[in-house]
Amino acid sequence: MTSALILLLVVLLVVLAFEYINGFHDTANAIATVVSTKVLTPRQALALAATANLIGAFWGTAVAKTIGAGLVDIAHVTTMTILCAMLGGIIWNLLTWYFGLPSSSSHALIGGLCGATLASANGNWHVLIWSKAKVDAKTGAVTMDGIFHKVVIPMITSPVLGFVVGFIVMGLLFWLIRNWRPHTINTVFSKLQIVSAAYMGFGHGFADAQKTMGIIALTLFTATTAGTLDNVPSILGFLRTPEFEVASWVKITCALVMAAGTWAGGWRIIKTLGHKMVKMKPVHGFAAETTAATILAVTGHLGMPVSTTHTITTSIMGVGAAKRWNSIRWSLVERIVWAWVLTIPVTSALSYVIYKVLT
Repeated sequence: MTSALILLLVVLLVVLAFEYINGFHDTANAIATVVSTKVLTPRQALALAATANLIGAFWGTAVAKTIGAGLVDIAHVTTMTILCAMLGGIIWNLLTWYFGLPSSSSHALIGGLCGATLASANGNWHVLIWSKAKVDAKTGAVTMDGIFHKVVIPMITSPVLGFVVGFIVMGLLFWLIRNWRPHTINTVFSKLQIVSAAYMGFGHGFADAQKTMGIIALTLFTATTAGTLDNVPSILGFLRTPEFEVASWVKITCALVMAAGTWAGGWRIIKTLGHKMVKMKPVHGFAAETTAATILAVTGHLGMPVSTTHTITTSIMGVGAAKRWNSIRWSLVERIVWAWVLTIPVTSALSYVIYKVLT
């Protein structure tokens, strides 16, 4: 077995480690509200989220294709590039998890990929695809691709949408249930929140598992074109990827690993989202989860790697603001926003430095 093949297998394991960490780091996205409102026990919520993550991960590959081939020039991506990108993302995820901050695993992955690719191209900024038109070979439809359209715009608009839509949905619910008795409200929305929690888990799996699928597909494609897999044993023949595509085994593996990570849980971040930022009842949890999951489903269909963390966090903020503006702990929100702002620059820098050190 050649050193290049060994490195490839190590990189695949590191990518899956990132997927596992993504699962427990972002568990709070799916279950924080349903746990904080005491509709489900933590273990029940984890089981629901893990199952929904698994189903969501199989739903599409539009985001995977964006991550794998729409952000950087893959001619400058090597197996070492992917390794350094993942290490940068893993370091940031573990750091923010330790401090209980719900930062974006998606943006950690994107920042790591951009920084490592920039390093492998010796600082040539042209390897980053800022904006380009993409023509659908079947329909002839033209869509815009690149970091600006698929990362920057959604990074700004999805949190705004989460806050605004969460505020509106909560306002409408308040109006609809204004004459209901508190006991009836809690009884009805305790049941509905189980559905919305499953929907949120599905949205998380749909949005986040695809990102790692795209990285694995990119890794195997670059290794195949570089000749690393030319003489592999027959048992590893399934790794050959002569064209950029997401194989079925990649989907299955990423889905299972993310579900396992989700089952492991991420209690620090669950406490931040579910207890510290704003106190919620089942009706608030239902509004926040339904808002965030719908945004993730729509953007995932459009191939936008939107942050699950940003979307659910701002949906919770919007719901809390509709309840009472000062019910939100704005000092905590400020810390969270700083983590969001720093994620892509820090992971880019980390991955850039790691690449230079290792090569």
